[in-house]
Amino acid sequence: MNEVAENSGVDQSLIDTRDDNAAMDELRPLPRISIQAFCESDGLSQMINSCSDDRRMTRTHLRTVSGGIETACTMYASSPTPNLIVLENSGPSSDLLGHLAELAEVCDPTTKVAVIGYDNDVHLYRELVRRGISEYLVGPVTLPDFINAIASIFVDPDSEPLGRTIAFVGAKGGVGSSTIAHNCAWGISSLFETEVILADLDLAFGTANINFDQDPPQGIAEAVFAPERLDDVFLERLLSKCAEHLSMLAAPSMLDRTYDFGGGSFETMLEVVQRTAPVAVLDVPHMWTNWTKAVLSEVDDVVVIATPDLPNLRNTKNLIDTLSKLRPNDKLPRLILNQVGMPKRPEITINDFCEPLSIEATAIIPFDAQLFGTASNSGRMIAETDAKAPIAETFSQLAHILTGRAEVKSQKKPGMTGLRSLLARK
Repeated sequence: MNEVAENSGVDQSLIDTRDDNAAMDELRPLPRISIQAFCESDGLSQMINSCSDDRRMTRTHLRTVSGGIETACTMYASSPTPNLIVLENSGPSSDLLGHLAELAEVCDPTTKVAVIGYDNDVHLYRELVRRGISEYLVGPVTLPDFINAIASIFVDPDSEPLGRTIAFVGAKGGVGSSTIAHNCAWGISSLFETEVILADLDLAFGTANINFDQDPPQGIAEAVFAPERLDDVFLERLLSKCAEHLSMLAAPSMLDRTYDFGGGSFETMLEVVQRTAPVAVLDVPHMWTNWTKAVLSEVDDVVVIATPDLPNLRNTKNLIDTLSKLRPNDKLPRLILNQVGMPKRPEITINDFCEPLSIEATAIIPFDAQLFGTASNSGRMIAETDAKAPIAETFSQLAHILTGRAEVKSQKKPGMTGLRSLLARK
């Protein structure tokens, strides 16, 4: 790999970053566990501390302690042990094995132990496993290596995989974020026959029930206001069927109460939804509160919808910059430019809009009041209204991209019928 990079003039750091991002993309959130890491080197301590900023570690309680296994033995002689102890060992293997016997005397029976060492010895590995060590990592250890090692200890390999969560949010009100979210959810469910849950998080003014011509008696409000009741069975009662493979958590149709939530109000709902369906599409309202910030920080993918004007450019940049800091080990949010080419409206060109963001648009959707208006008034999706429309093909390609079945190459103009030439199917 390195030789190829050198010969082709490609920056090896870019390849390493891309590989790390791909590795992180496969990792799932860790359960609620306590972790204490004993670090002999500053480098490892800094790397483990940086894990606290990763969304997959949100539910864990992570603490680093300066020192090695001797420090751990001294500490736990007078205090309870956490769910996982991580030990860095830079000394001789013989000393490590001797101190592990001391540690075993002060450890709770349920505590797991992982060791990070610098001796790549299969005999040492087998001896550590024989002594009950859960994982041995050969340093230097990267962030994906560390999180993956913890997941291998605490995530049941026989359990059902967690579903993927995709959040859609508008850079400004009225940019069509909800409409795009609903069409993408419908496209994923119909094209791939995959079970999809669409959650309308705009409890006050959500439109998912209108766009799908539904009037369910209950929905997402019951899930959020009674998290102690929410499980797989209760969730099934709240879901409204929109299509063969698409179910919806609808927002209430009235303003009989206010919807002021704390940061973790949607956490239980997201956990249950992830266990219930392979894909969950979240229609997040255009607002910046503790709970919207928490939701956008924790999902697998964020899609920002904007129209090509100056307020949208400012808001999009603020969103991307903020989410990049909140999600340091994840891909940048995707950008969809909507309502492009509206008659008589001054617009920023696509290139001028994307350049300060340092990203390219995943999709560019032209303004078509007739098509979108007809679909909305009839409670149907774009592909149901006119399957041959170029915009219907755009939503089809978006379904491929958001589920990892295709990747974006480049797109410069809206309304092109040859969108397949812009995408590389995987």
